[in-house]
Amino acid sequence: MLHDHQKLMSVFALAGEITGRKKLQKMVFIAKKMKFPFQEKFEFHFYGPYSEELTLRVEELCNFGFIEEVKEDKGGYSQYRYAITSSGHEFFESEPMDIPQLKECLNDMNGQSSRFLELVSTILYFEDLPKEEVVEKVADLKRKQNYSIEEIDEAYEYIETLKKTAYSH
Repeated sequence: MLHDHQKLMSVFALAGEITGRKKLQKMVFIAKKMKFPFQEKFEFHFYGPYSEELTLRVEELCNFGFIEEVKEDKGGYSQYRYAITSSGHEFFESEPMDIPQLKECLNDMNGQSSRFLELVSTILYFEDLPKEEVVEKVADLKRKQNYSIEEIDEAYEYIETLKKTAYSH
């Protein structure tokens, strides 16, 4: 039962603090698309791929005292920061999971903006479509984000970089 929680704990243990619910969702989705062993189901939502299962697991980990969620008011909106607690480290270390290359990928993603990860995850969500159709979907579904062709190309390049890191295990 707690095996998927343990995998999720590895995200916090390896990436350190993660700022933003959206960023956390995108990081786990992208990691899953890079063939890391996450089981959460994702659907397309307003901000791109979203998993209710992931939201519930994070909530449970917070309730167990393994993850700390800190809400910050950012002038008109709230932002959440997540970090593993000492109890969470103990839980994680009780059955450490060796997932090669996950740390490198998570740290790289954690250094990116939520906006960029939203673009990357949207592209990966529609990865079975030709690039031209993906560009149209991004333009249509992410109209408010106003992504440029250069940003879309950069996201495709970033995906290739992540794949090289992830698949080297």
